Amino acid sequence: MRIIAVTSQKGGSGKTTLSGHLAVAAARAGAGPVALIDTDPQGSLAAWWNERQDESPAFAQCTLSSLDSDLQTLREKGFRLVFIDTPPAITRAIQTVVSKSDLVLIPTRPSPHDLRAAGATVDLVERAGKPLIFVVNGATARARLTGEAAIALSQHGTVAPTVIHNRQDFAASMIDGRTVMETTAGKSASEIETLWGYVEDRVKRLPVKATFRPVTLPRSNFGNRSIAAGAPGHMA
Repeated sequence: MRIIAVTSQKGGSGKTTLSGHLAVAAARAGAGPVALIDTDPQGSLAAWWNERQDESPAFAQCTLSSLDSDLQTLREKGFRLVFIDTPPAITRAIQTVVSKSDLVLIPTRPSPHDLRAAGATVDLVERAGKPLIFVVNGATARARLTGEAAIALSQHGTVAPTVIHNRQDFAASMIDGRTVMETTAGKSASEIETLWGYVEDRVKRLPVKATFRPVTLPRSNFGNRSIAAGAPGHMA
């Protein structure tokens, strides 16, 4: 099982949208079973999943204090991929999630404020010794700043070759728990699918290692639709 953290110090970078979309793209491409974890107190990813009709990807109700055992349970249940959405700002939550991850995605909008904020996130990821990928997100088509942002980010780490552009269909699709791949076959869907293809290739190249020791957990704590009991809304 591989764990992908989606994190950024800057709020509004599109972490939640990217987490949900990549998880769905991965599941649709046959990389699953896939699970989502939301560690942001605002619960935006959980709220989106609550509106979702499709059972895939699954949602795992976890806490930071039990993250090790919760991830181990997902592994024992046969999940192959877990995406973890994180809160903005550099906090202990982000440090905890990054330390458990195999790969870190850092969505960054092509703006001076976002580029400056990316440095603190990079420092945290590098201290944890984790590989990272920048994703230029929310870009304006044919804007000069988009290319300049990619060049600036490349000085600090790998930049995904696929740029995710700012289009209304991303927000519109997530209102009822879907993604652009499920509502349209346009450019947005193609960008997400291409981005997942790149991320999947990087994931496959990661070294194989045992991240968690086996633990025994009470199965009664886990529900049907969501992976763990106590999930918000109709997930319990």
